[in-house]
Amino acid sequence: MSYQDRNLTCVECGQSFIFSADDQSYHAEKGYTNEPKRCPSCRQSRRANRSSDGFGFDRGPREMHTVICAECGNEATVPFRPRGDRPVYCSDCFSRQGGGAGGGGGAGAGRY
Repeated sequence: MSYQDRNLTCVECGQSFIFSADDQSYHAEKGYTNEPKRCPSCRQSRRANRSSDGFGFDRGPREMHTVICAECGNEATVPFRPRGDRPVYCSDCFSRQGGGAGGGGGAGAGRY
């Protein structure tokens, strides 16, 4: 398919911008069906203002909780509220336990 540069208008700032033939080809190759609604500078600004969770929600600062490590007895902070029914480890002991190695799972993983 042959593409030609097109002038589009940014929904954010109202400025005209070029949707180049190369960009159109790239969009088609990736399977994108919608043309861009924002100019490159507004897209960049929007990306920079997005929160780190990737969904656009601003969760604010992460709440940390102080615990005593079940392995070494040292004080540690964790990003969740311990329930009391499972041991909680400092980051060093957690790593030694084999935690944090990825691979998914979670509570009940491997049980059928």
